[in-house]
Amino acid sequence: MTGRLAGKVAIVVGAGSIGREVSNGAACAMVFSREGARVLCADRVPEAAQDTVARIEAEGGVASAFEADVRNAAQIKAMVQACLERYGRIDVLHHNVGVEELGELIEVTEESWDRVLAINLKGPMLTAREVVPHMIAQGGGAIINISSIASHLWSPTQYLSYSTSKAALNHMTRIVARQYAKHQVRCNVIVPGLIDTPHAAALYASEEEAAKGREQRARRCPMGRQGTPWDIAGAALYLASDDARYVTGIELVVDGGVSL
Repeated sequence: MTGRLAGKVAIVVGAGSIGREVSNGAACAMVFSREGARVLCADRVPEAAQDTVARIEAEGGVASAFEADVRNAAQIKAMVQACLERYGRIDVLHHNVGVEELGELIEVTEESWDRVLAINLKGPMLTAREVVPHMIAQGGGAIINISSIASHLWSPTQYLSYSTSKAALNHMTRIVARQYAKHQVRCNVIVPGLIDTPHAAALYASEEEAAKGREQRARRCPMGRQGTPWDIAGAALYLASDDARYVTGIELVVDGGVSL
Protein backbone atom coordinates (compact mmCIF):
# COMPACT_ATOMS: atom_id res chain seq x y z
CA MET A 1 0.00 0.00 0.00
CA THR A 2 1.14 3.53 -0.77
CA GLY A 3 -0.45 5.52 2.04
CA ARG A 4 -2.70 7.53 -0.25
CA LEU A 5 -5.04 8.35 2.64
CA ALA A 6 -2.37 8.88 5.30
CA GLY A 7 -3.56 11.35 7.93
CA LYS A 8 -7.15 11.32 6.64
CA VAL A 9 -10.37 10.33 8.38
CA ALA A 10 -13.16 8.47 6.62
CA ILE A 11 -16.74 7.68 7.53
CA VAL A 12 -18.02 4.59 5.76
CA VAL A 13 -21.80 4.29 6.04
CA GLY A 14 -22.88 0.72 5.46
CA ALA A 15 -19.50 -0.66 6.52
CA GLY A 16 -20.81 -3.75 8.25
CA SER A 17 -20.00 -7.29 7.26
CA ILE A 18 -20.58 -10.60 9.00
CA GLY A 19 -19.12 -13.90 7.87
CA ARG A 20 -16.20 -14.81 5.65
CA GLU A 21 -17.22 -12.65 2.69
CA VAL A 22 -16.99 -8.89 2.96
CA SER A 23 -19.54 -6.43 1.66
CA ASN A 24 -18.79 -3.51 -0.64
CA GLY A 25 -18.82 -1.17 2.35
CA ALA A 26 -16.55 -3.37 4.46
CA ALA A 27 -14.06 -3.73 1.62
CA CYS A 28 -13.96 0.05 1.19
CA ALA A 29 -13.44 0.59 4.92
CA MET A 30 -10.60 -1.94 4.94
CA VAL A 31 -8.88 -0.48 1.87
CA PHE A 32 -9.17 3.05 3.26
CA SER A 33 -7.52 1.82 6.46
CA ARG A 34 -4.77 0.01 4.59
CA GLU A 35 -4.01 3.29 2.84
CA GLY A 36 -3.61 5.10 6.15
CA ALA A 37 -7.05 6.47 7.03
CA ARG A 38 -8.71 6.24 10.41
CA VAL A 39 -12.19 4.90 9.77
CA LEU A 40 -15.56 5.26 11.46
CA CYS A 41 -17.53 2.16 10.45
CA ALA A 42 -21.23 2.99 10.61
CA ASP A 43 -24.01 0.47 10.15
CA ARG A 44 -27.59 -0.14 11.22
CA VAL A 45 -26.43 -3.45 12.73
CA PRO A 46 -23.79 -2.75 15.41
CA GLU A 47 -22.41 -6.29 15.35
CA ALA A 48 -21.79 -5.98 11.62
CA ALA A 49 -19.96 -2.67 12.06
CA GLN A 50 -17.85 -4.13 14.86
CA ASP A 51 -16.96 -7.12 12.66
CA THR A 52 -15.39 -4.77 10.11
CA VAL A 53 -13.61 -2.86 12.88
CA ALA A 54 -12.13 -6.15 14.09
CA ARG A 55 -10.88 -6.93 10.58
CA ILE A 56 -9.22 -3.51 10.36
CA GLU A 57 -7.66 -3.75 13.80
CA ALA A 58 -6.33 -7.22 13.01
CA GLU A 59 -4.37 -5.59 10.18
CA GLY A 60 -3.02 -2.89 12.48
CA GLY A 61 -5.43 -0.15 11.41
CA VAL A 62 -7.45 2.34 13.45
CA ALA A 63 -11.24 2.11 13.34
CA SER A 64 -14.32 2.29 15.52
CA ALA A 65 -17.97 1.36 15.12
CA PHE A 66 -21.14 3.43 15.24
CA GLU A 67 -24.77 2.34 15.02
CA ALA A 68 -26.95 4.50 12.78
CA ASP A 69 -30.02 4.21 10.58
CA VAL A 70 -29.58 6.46 7.53
CA ARG A 71 -33.26 7.45 7.65
CA ASN A 72 -32.83 9.04 11.05
CA ALA A 73 -31.43 12.58 10.95
CA ALA A 74 -30.65 12.64 14.67
CA GLN A 75 -28.63 9.44 14.42
CA ILE A 76 -26.72 10.77 11.41
CA LYS A 77 -25.93 13.96 13.30
CA ALA A 78 -24.70 11.89 16.25
CA MET A 79 -22.56 9.78 13.90
CA VAL A 80 -20.82 12.83 12.49
CA GLN A 81 -20.29 14.29 15.95
CA ALA A 82 -18.83 10.99 17.15
CA CYS A 83 -16.37 10.99 14.26
CA LEU A 84 -15.26 14.53 15.07
CA GLU A 85 -14.86 13.70 18.76
CA ARG A 86 -12.87 10.54 18.05
CA TYR A 87 -10.70 11.70 15.15
CA GLY A 88 -11.00 15.48 14.88
CA ARG A 89 -12.02 15.84 11.23
CA ILE A 90 -13.83 14.20 8.28
CA ASP A 91 -12.01 13.96 4.96
CA VAL A 92 -14.04 11.23 3.27
CA LEU A 93 -17.72 10.29 3.41
CA HIS A 94 -18.41 7.00 1.67
CA HIS A 95 -22.13 6.20 1.54
CA ASN A 96 -22.78 2.55 0.74
CA VAL A 97 -26.36 1.82 1.80
CA GLY A 98 -29.11 0.60 -0.49
CA VAL A 99 -32.11 -1.73 -0.60
CA GLU A 100 -34.34 -3.03 -3.33
CA GLU A 101 -37.93 -4.25 -3.27
CA LEU A 102 -39.76 -5.97 -6.09
CA GLY A 103 -42.54 -4.10 -7.82
CA GLU A 104 -43.28 -2.65 -11.25
CA LEU A 105 -45.40 0.47 -11.64
CA ILE A 106 -48.76 -1.28 -11.37
CA GLU A 107 -47.68 -3.46 -8.44
CA VAL A 108 -45.55 -1.17 -6.27
CA THR A 109 -47.11 -0.04 -3.01
CA GLU A 110 -46.70 3.40 -1.48
CA GLU A 111 -45.15 1.86 1.62
CA SER A 112 -42.55 -0.01 -0.40
CA TRP A 113 -41.78 3.02 -2.56
CA ASP A 114 -41.37 5.30 0.45
CA ARG A 115 -39.10 2.85 2.28
CA VAL A 116 -36.75 2.38 -0.67
CA LEU A 117 -36.45 6.09 -1.40
CA ALA A 118 -35.99 6.92 2.27
CA ILE A 119 -33.01 4.58 2.50
CA ASN A 120 -31.52 5.01 -0.98
CA LEU A 121 -32.02 8.75 -1.49
CA LYS A 122 -32.95 10.49 1.74
CA GLY A 123 -30.13 8.62 3.52
CA PRO A 124 -27.26 9.94 1.38
CA MET A 125 -28.84 13.40 1.45
CA LEU A 126 -28.89 13.40 5.25
CA THR A 127 -25.29 12.20 5.56
CA ALA A 128 -23.98 14.71 3.00
CA ARG A 129 -26.00 17.54 4.57
CA GLU A 130 -24.42 16.83 7.93
CA VAL A 131 -20.85 16.38 6.69
CA VAL A 132 -20.48 19.16 4.11
CA PRO A 133 -20.31 22.10 6.57
CA HIS A 134 -17.39 20.43 8.34
CA MET A 135 -15.63 19.75 5.04
CA ILE A 136 -16.08 23.39 4.03
CA ALA A 137 -14.64 24.57 7.35
CA GLN A 138 -11.55 22.41 6.99
CA GLY A 139 -10.93 23.34 3.35
CA GLY A 140 -12.37 20.39 1.43
CA GLY A 141 -13.24 16.74 1.38
CA ALA A 142 -14.55 13.87 -0.72
CA ILE A 143 -18.04 12.39 -0.81
CA ILE A 144 -18.57 9.07 -2.58
CA ASN A 145 -22.04 7.67 -3.20
CA ILE A 146 -22.83 4.18 -4.45
CA SER A 147 -25.40 3.84 -7.22
CA SER A 148 -26.06 0.98 -9.68
CA ILE A 149 -26.25 0.36 -13.41
CA ALA A 150 -29.96 -0.08 -12.70
CA SER A 151 -29.98 3.73 -12.68
CA HIS A 152 -29.16 3.63 -16.41
CA LEU A 153 -30.90 0.51 -17.71
CA TRP A 154 -34.21 -1.28 -17.67
CA SER A 155 -34.02 -4.64 -15.93
CA PRO A 156 -36.26 -7.69 -16.34
CA THR A 157 -36.24 -7.89 -12.54
CA GLN A 158 -38.78 -5.26 -11.58
CA TYR A 159 -37.13 -2.93 -9.09
CA LEU A 160 -38.82 0.31 -10.13
CA SER A 161 -38.25 2.12 -6.84
CA TYR A 162 -34.63 0.99 -6.62
CA SER A 163 -33.77 2.05 -10.17
CA THR A 164 -35.52 5.38 -9.71
CA SER A 165 -33.80 6.12 -6.41
CA LYS A 166 -30.37 5.36 -7.84
CA ALA A 167 -30.98 7.56 -10.90
CA ALA A 168 -31.95 10.39 -8.56
CA LEU A 169 -28.82 9.74 -6.49
CA ASN A 170 -26.68 10.18 -9.62
CA HIS A 171 -28.20 13.59 -10.25
CA MET A 172 -28.05 14.66 -6.62
CA THR A 173 -24.34 13.84 -6.74
CA ARG A 174 -23.87 16.18 -9.70
CA ILE A 175 -25.77 18.99 -8.01
CA VAL A 176 -23.79 18.68 -4.77
CA ALA A 177 -20.54 18.52 -6.76
CA ARG A 178 -21.30 21.74 -8.61
CA GLN A 179 -22.68 23.55 -5.57
CA TYR A 180 -19.65 22.97 -3.38
CA ALA A 181 -16.80 22.81 -5.90
CA LYS A 182 -15.65 26.28 -4.85
CA HIS A 183 -15.10 24.90 -1.36
CA GLN A 184 -12.99 21.98 -2.67
CA VAL A 185 -15.68 19.53 -1.58
CA ARG A 186 -15.79 16.85 -4.25
CA CYS A 187 -18.80 14.58 -4.75
CA ASN A 188 -18.74 11.56 -7.05
CA VAL A 189 -20.80 8.43 -7.51
CA ILE A 190 -19.70 4.87 -8.30
CA VAL A 191 -22.05 2.93 -10.58
CA PRO A 192 -21.46 -0.79 -9.99
CA GLY A 193 -22.58 -3.52 -12.31
CA LEU A 194 -23.03 -7.12 -11.25
CA ILE A 195 -20.98 -7.53 -8.08
CA ASP A 196 -20.71 -10.79 -6.15
CA THR A 197 -21.61 -9.64 -2.64
CA PRO A 198 -23.29 -11.22 0.39
CA HIS A 199 -26.19 -8.83 -0.23
CA ALA A 200 -26.67 -10.15 -3.78
CA ALA A 201 -26.55 -13.75 -2.55
CA ALA A 202 -29.15 -12.99 0.12
CA LEU A 203 -31.70 -12.10 -2.57
CA TYR A 204 -32.07 -15.82 -3.32
CA ALA A 205 -34.17 -18.25 -1.29
CA SER A 206 -31.42 -20.85 -0.75
CA GLU A 207 -27.69 -21.41 -1.15
CA GLU A 208 -28.41 -23.62 -4.16
CA GLU A 209 -30.41 -20.87 -5.86
CA ALA A 210 -27.71 -18.36 -4.97
CA ALA A 211 -25.07 -20.54 -6.64
CA LYS A 212 -27.19 -20.78 -9.79
CA GLY A 213 -27.78 -17.05 -9.65
CA ARG A 214 -24.03 -16.42 -9.49
CA GLU A 215 -23.52 -18.52 -12.61
CA GLN A 216 -26.28 -16.71 -14.46
CA ARG A 217 -24.97 -13.29 -13.44
CA ALA A 218 -21.43 -14.24 -14.47
CA ARG A 219 -22.66 -15.27 -17.94
CA ARG A 220 -24.18 -11.80 -18.40
CA CYS A 221 -20.80 -10.13 -17.88
CA PRO A 222 -18.61 -9.55 -20.97
CA MET A 223 -15.55 -10.39 -18.87
CA GLY A 224 -17.11 -13.73 -17.96
CA ARG A 225 -17.23 -12.99 -14.25
CA GLN A 226 -18.88 -10.70 -11.76
CA GLY A 227 -16.97 -7.98 -10.00
CA THR A 228 -16.01 -8.20 -6.34
CA PRO A 229 -16.27 -5.77 -3.43
CA TRP A 230 -12.54 -5.15 -3.86
CA ASP A 231 -13.19 -3.79 -7.35
CA ILE A 232 -15.56 -1.25 -5.82
CA ALA A 233 -13.06 -0.48 -3.08
CA GLY A 234 -10.35 0.23 -5.64
CA ALA A 235 -12.58 2.75 -7.40
CA ALA A 236 -13.57 4.32 -4.09
CA LEU A 237 -9.93 4.66 -3.05
CA TYR A 238 -9.16 6.60 -6.22
CA LEU A 239 -12.08 8.99 -5.64
CA ALA A 240 -11.21 9.41 -1.96
CA SER A 241 -7.55 10.14 -2.59
CA ASP A 242 -5.71 13.21 -3.83
CA ASP A 243 -5.22 11.37 -7.12
CA ALA A 244 -8.78 12.54 -7.85
CA ARG A 245 -8.35 16.05 -6.43
CA TYR A 246 -9.63 17.60 -9.70
CA VAL A 247 -12.41 15.05 -10.24
CA THR A 248 -15.94 15.89 -9.14
CA GLY A 249 -19.47 15.15 -10.31
CA ILE A 250 -18.61 12.00 -12.25
CA GLU A 251 -20.39 8.66 -12.50
CA LEU A 252 -17.59 6.11 -12.32
CA VAL A 253 -18.99 2.94 -13.89
CA VAL A 254 -17.45 -0.26 -12.52
CA ASP A 255 -19.27 -3.02 -14.38
CA GLY A 256 -16.83 -5.03 -16.53
CA GLY A 257 -18.61 -3.80 -19.66
CA VAL A 258 -22.06 -5.18 -18.87
CA SER A 259 -23.76 -1.88 -19.69
CA LEU A 260 -22.05 -1.45 -23.06
